[in-house]
Parts: sequence; structure tokens; C-alpha cells
Amino acid sequence: MKKDVFKILARLNKAVLPSFTKKRLDLAKASKLQMAIFGYKLWVTKNALD
Repeated sequence: MKKDVFKILARLNKAVLPSFTKKRLDLAKASKLQMAIFGYKLWVTKNALD
């Protein structure tokens, strides 16, 4: 059940949040908001795959 919630969140993130890899964002120069979004997306993806 928990995994299903994360899979739904991952699909929602893909549709709503920006893709920083497609924009070639340099993480060393990213703002705190961009880093927070990146970390959140990474956390959701990790939990969706487990």
C-alpha cells in the first residue's frame, strides 16, 4: 500500500514539477528551493522503487 502511494506521487511529480536534468541544472549553483525540489523528487522515486 505504501509503495502504491509513492508511485502515484512519482507520477504527479513528473507531471507538475520541473525536470532539472533536462534543463542541465548545475547542482553546485542551484538555489535552496531547487535543491529541496530535487531532494523531494529523489526521495519519492527511491521509495517508489523499493
